[in-house]
Amino acid sequence: MTSPSSPVGAPDSRTLWLGTYPDGAPVGSGEGIWRVPVDPSTGALGEPVLAAVTPSPSFVALDPSGALLYAVTEDERGAVSGFRVSPDGALAHLATVPSGGTHPCHVVATDDAVWVANYGDGTFAVLPLDASGAPTGALRLEHRGTGPDTDRQRGPHAHFVGAVAGDPVVADLGTDELRAYPRALDELRDLADAAAPARVVATLPGGAGPRHFAVLPDPEGSPGALLVATELDARVYVLVPSGDGRFEVAGSVPATAAPLPEGGRNYPSHVALSEDGARLFVAVRGADVLSTFAVTRAPGPDGAAPVLEHLSDTPLGGAWPRHFAVLAPVGDATPVADLVVVANQNSSNLVVLRVDRTDGAGVLVDEVAVPVPACVVEA
Repeated sequence: MTSPSSPVGAPDSRTLWLGTYPDGAPVGSGEGIWRVPVDPSTGALGEPVLAAVTPSPSFVALDPSGALLYAVTEDERGAVSGFRVSPDGALAHLATVPSGGTHPCHVVATDDAVWVANYGDGTFAVLPLDASGAPTGALRLEHRGTGPDTDRQRGPHAHFVGAVAGDPVVADLGTDELRAYPRALDELRDLADAAAPARVVATLPGGAGPRHFAVLPDPEGSPGALLVATELDARVYVLVPSGDGRFEVAGSVPATAAPLPEGGRNYPSHVALSEDGARLFVAVRGADVLSTFAVTRAPGPDGAAPVLEHLSDTPLGGAWPRHFAVLAPVGDATPVADLVVVANQNSSNLVVLRVDRTDGAGVLVDEVAVPVPACVVEA
């Protein structure tokens, strides 16, 4: 049987959904959402297909069933579009509504709502879904604050939202904070109506610029640590619970050992764990590498903070890796390598790396041209 999010094709194929930016033309000029088949055993990519034309869909997300797909429109007005995924991979447009802020750059789909990080004005928005799965009017949760980097932190910049113990937590690059909100829609409505301040659950060093984070569960299943990639100081911070749902910084490491590009800087983009949590991957723009870390965890909720050991930096065969997906392994055995699919924005190519579990070194196994890919999501 083929699931709604796995279009008919080779029996060993999975589907990748890609968001893109405009190809050297004004926002809204015809860029769209692409789908690409991938063999999860070998990493071989199939032919890319433009599934929907929609303006500046820089980030896309599937709902838990895989039957619905949502995309931001990353521009000054900001919008979110919903699509139903057919068995053959076609996308049927449901609705397009305002995102609740400006320049939305990240979206997460739950079973009853869409969570949106609006980078431009720092607003976190929640868009409840109607019976068809279409997004509806946004609940706006505004934020205030600044940071010491006068170029990038003059105001809040919500860059990413992830679920921590089921609740949405926003990484704010502009204020060096992580802020949390309740999951329940009725509580969110009350907060939005009252313009209540956000609950800050972690504060990073000034000028760090938190961008994306990964959640490392402890062996009991509760959030054991957050691993935060910071764009402005190019590090990965380890945050551990400190009580009352808060987290504190337990340490940090450089995001890469690769040298700085001549006359430039390194800018970490996305961070993600392997399925078993034993490896952490960080995409770094500038050096244009995928950095691999071994993750060592102490057992039990009272154990020491996880330790990150840098293993390797793998060149990505392209420029400006904006996002990546770690493919779910095939079978139940611990894999000897991880397959990581990277969207290289500035070189307009999608690449697949086979990253060895022993030394963390990656080998390029396939690539395909896609115009200005910005994110990649596995169905």
